[in-house]
Amino acid sequence: MKILSIETSCDDTAITLMNASLNSKKQPVFQILANASNSQIKIHAEYGGVFPALAKREHIKNLPILLEEILQVVRQGLTIKEANLTKKKFSKSHAFLNSQSLALNPAGIDLIAVTYGPGLEPSLWCGIVFAKELAEKLGVPLIPINHMEGHILSTFGKSEGKFTIPKIEFPVLSLLVSGGHTELVLSKKLLQYEIVGETLDDAVGEAYDKVARMMGLPYPGGPQISALAEFARKNADWTQTSADQKQNLFKFSLRQSALSQRESAREFNKIKFPRPMLYSKNFNFSFSGLKTAVLYLIRDLQKENPNILQNNEIKAKIALEFENAVVETLIYKTLKVKEKYKIKTIIVAGGVSCNKHLQREMTKAISPDQGRIKLLFPENKLTGDNAIMIGMAGYLRYIKNKSKTSKISSIKAKGNLRLS
Repeated sequence: MKILSIETSCDDTAITLMNASLNSKKQPVFQILANASNSQIKIHAEYGGVFPALAKREHIKNLPILLEEILQVVRQGLTIKEANLTKKKFSKSHAFLNSQSLALNPAGIDLIAVTYGPGLEPSLWCGIVFAKELAEKLGVPLIPINHMEGHILSTFGKSEGKFTIPKIEFPVLSLLVSGGHTELVLSKKLLQYEIVGETLDDAVGEAYDKVARMMGLPYPGGPQISALAEFARKNADWTQTSADQKQNLFKFSLRQSALSQRESAREFNKIKFPRPMLYSKNFNFSFSGLKTAVLYLIRDLQKENPNILQNNEIKAKIALEFENAVVETLIYKTLKVKEKYKIKTIIVAGGVSCNKHLQREMTKAISPDQGRIKLLFPENKLTGDNAIMIGMAGYLRYIKNKSKTSKISSIKAKGNLRLS
């Protein structure tokens, strides 16, 4: 069957058309026919985070454009790049749904899947309303999908071509790390979830962005923090690192601090942050205290030198120690759950799962269990929000509940939706 999937949970607009079927071993097989997306990062950068009203406006504008790109791929055999229509303007956001482009269902769509939560409700409603109108126009079922379930399944997906969901050894533990969520999710069978640990305040990605803002780094802050931390790991001897090397890595211009090398080295070596809730009796996380520790450190350093954050060495050390604290905490809690529930498969997914240090350290932590436990990460293109994972979840939900498909009118946005 052909599935059209729609993702608008935050600031990325994405639509995918895929074939889905079961092979002779009853394993789900998918083939990506067309995949189109639009990122709003540049629009929200000046606000230091996602501005919901702007996100909603962009989703309304981009959804019909991306759908037209998908249909052009189907009708004319083009690539998405060749069919790109992002400069095209529509007089009404959904006027496209009444156009001849949808006559007789040219793409042969059998099912539509749409994210209904969790996320920003104004953004979610954009995708849901669009999907409802499209499903009614084409006369096909509409399946509401939990965004976090999509992230779990993204581990088995590919950004193009054909792929199969392999046999999975249960129980499965999923560490979901993104800008809005940090969760440890236990699955004893497919499409069944129990949250056994979660953040009590800031999500990991949110903490990265807030710390980056404290340090004067541009949005999104996560990649900036990670780049600084990676550089610090590879260049422990700062005195032998050229200014050009620093500039090439950081990709932003900063004036050198007036600190002497001796002062710089002293401040560089004394930075240490706590590992929050590391020894708590549960599997929950808390990153607000770590964020506050960074804030207080910067405040104290600036009392001695107001221009301290113009020193690349200090910024890199802060980034390094912050990232080490986050990753050590995530891994420690994951290993605790692994031992308690005799986990067979560990999944690390969500936007932060592409973090190089997290991938390296988690792989090292699981290596003693190599052969007994399988560790899975999504391919980098599928770590962020995407419609491919929503289509995968849509198909699995459909074949599990064929007789219980949701009434289109009953589907509503749920910003705080949880896995269950």
